[in-house]
Amino acid sequence: MKFDTPATTNPIDQLQVVGKATPRIEGPLKTTGTAHYAYEHHDVLPNQAYGVVIGSAIAKGRIASMNLEAAEAAPGVLAIVTAANAGKLGKGKYNTAKLLGGPEIQHYHQAVALVVADTFEQARTAAQMIDIRYERAEGVFDLAATRESGKEDKEQMADTLHGDFEGAFAAAPVQLDATYTTPDQSHAMMEPFASMAAWDGDKLTLWTSNQMIDWSVTDLATTLGIAKQNVRLISPYIGGGFGGKLFLRADAVLAALGARMAKRPVKVALARPLMFNNSTHRPATIQRIRIGCTADGKITATAHEGWNGGLPDGKVELAAQPSKLLYAGENRRVTMRLSTLDLPEGNAMRAPGEAPGMMALEIAMDEMAHKLKIDPVEFRILNDTQVDPVDPKRPFSQRHLTECLRTGAERFGWNKRAAQPGTQREGRWLIGMGMAVAFRNNLLVKSGARVRLNQQGIVTVETDMTDIGTGSYTIIGQTAAEMMGVSLDKVVVRLGDSSFPVSSGSGGQFGGNCSTAGVYAACVKLREAVAQRLGVSVDDATFAGGEVRSGDKRVPLQDAAQAGELVAEDSIEFAQLSKKFQQSTFGAHFVEVAVDSATGETRVRRMLAVCAAGRILNPTSARSQVIGAMTMGVGAALMEELAVDKRLGFFVNHDLAGYEVPVHADIPHQEVIFLDETDPVSSPMKAKGVGELGICGVSAAIANAIYNATGIRVREYPITLDKMLDRLPPMI
Repeated sequence: MKFDTPATTNPIDQLQVVGKATPRIEGPLKTTGTAHYAYEHHDVLPNQAYGVVIGSAIAKGRIASMNLEAAEAAPGVLAIVTAANAGKLGKGKYNTAKLLGGPEIQHYHQAVALVVADTFEQARTAAQMIDIRYERAEGVFDLAATRESGKEDKEQMADTLHGDFEGAFAAAPVQLDATYTTPDQSHAMMEPFASMAAWDGDKLTLWTSNQMIDWSVTDLATTLGIAKQNVRLISPYIGGGFGGKLFLRADAVLAALGARMAKRPVKVALARPLMFNNSTHRPATIQRIRIGCTADGKITATAHEGWNGGLPDGKVELAAQPSKLLYAGENRRVTMRLSTLDLPEGNAMRAPGEAPGMMALEIAMDEMAHKLKIDPVEFRILNDTQVDPVDPKRPFSQRHLTECLRTGAERFGWNKRAAQPGTQREGRWLIGMGMAVAFRNNLLVKSGARVRLNQQGIVTVETDMTDIGTGSYTIIGQTAAEMMGVSLDKVVVRLGDSSFPVSSGSGGQFGGNCSTAGVYAACVKLREAVAQRLGVSVDDATFAGGEVRSGDKRVPLQDAAQAGELVAEDSIEFAQLSKKFQQSTFGAHFVEVAVDSATGETRVRRMLAVCAAGRILNPTSARSQVIGAMTMGVGAALMEELAVDKRLGFFVNHDLAGYEVPVHADIPHQEVIFLDETDPVSSPMKAKGVGELGICGVSAAIANAIYNATGIRVREYPITLDKMLDRLPPMI
């Protein structure tokens, strides 16, 4: 199905099932431990062996020698995989570095060997017996030192140069010129990277934890040099990914290689200390922002220039991208530069681009509002736009940013905020409020599904879409139930298997909208097949209450399948609408903090998010997504930082003891408001993504609240107390 005209009315608009707050249908399986994750398929195949990955001890150089003799002779050892005996390996489209290094080393903890044994303990013991000698080469690990060598990445983000920024900025009576930094960050998901591989002749089955099934099937086939049709990838449940599991990783490739060499099924999980350097991370950024305004607060010039580092084939982090679209103003310069660093792979992490970009941009907007002596909410409303500022002929399909700001300000009690920083106290605590805009583009990705109707009236949906804890099972089930006119308990949802039709996958907050639109398309086909079987016109038929109704005729839906199961398959393809309209999601974050006037300790006390993200398919799971994103925003603002050893080139705090993330005690009451909005341009579902919108701007809102509380402006994340101690106002 091609979606090339805005949706008006369709069966989804009945809203009998879609749009209702619904508990996740797979929840009981997860809470009872009967939902098997990648490493937990203990009973699928007999005689499973275990693999332990060895990571490189250097960041750059080569392996001079690798002595395997002691390990090969150790009890239970079945095979040891290295680059020397793995055979020729290709490199997939989505991997910057090779997933099995040697003899050349590209980054610290790049996988260099896999030890396979009868038990995990035997494999781990043998891995410690391998003697590897390295020849270390000089590496580059400091982003600030390489900033001037950064290059434009035209494929990912070409420069936006519109109007005369330099002239307009020079002429602006009120100017801001500030530089902000965000650190390297880790996904730190609960479930580690894990896989189990088994061969049947030349056919490979891989149980793994992966967000994008088809991408990874393709890359695995390319890496191993086998036909894509000989690879089956299964990933029904995923314990968090945040973008880290978008791509094929070392656990999957090495499990496949180990199983082939050992001639047994092999399961591999990356140890937590290995994950931080072996897998991808959000790269650090340096961002310079310049804003020029008229005296009454109209933006006339915007420049957002960013830098990040990556391996030689890496991709630029799109941190400056929001400044292309978010605020009005005729003159702008938006650029990103990529420097070559020999650190582990930088890549997508929840809301890549917008999340770190808004961390900087929304502090800059707060700073400019204070320069102008205009309320920060009103300053943003003053500079709202309903069209793409660079291409004014292209309107936003929906843009209710002002409504988000007004709603949030009223609900949060923004009028009680002290305009003068550092003036509101509760005993030793300095109290402040801050806010920031939320912004994330609405991405559209082709997505397919297969739908079955059996003689019992059960509707089964099959798609390779994944559920990374986001609620995909439930919204897909709700979509099928609405389309076929049955209750949710009459729908079975099967996900995460490459033998099913290719979906959008989970990432970029496009999964919910696009995968349900693909199910919608398949259900349209199934409705046609049902109508034909029953001898009615599909255009006149209503599917409701488990029946098909046409005129005076009312027939149970299951009657259509009495002559045999009905099967329909289709996909949604998004044609030209994205070129005619700019599609984005918007929101506003409001935060109250308390800062200890003696120690600089910051406590977040209240949080509110107001989101405009199209139709909310399931308010229960959507709220869960937003508060989870808000929690990540707290971590990014106050604690999360991968500490780089700039001499040896690795992340020092590579475990959950040293890499701090928020815990329950760090998170206060969180409120989420969804505007009553539908976007007929986005999809037949009239929905958009929301899971990443919740993180965009949160960190800046916290930074702005800290400024309001203390008068201290911190431009380097995370905002730890050492950056405030010597600037705190005197205790009273």
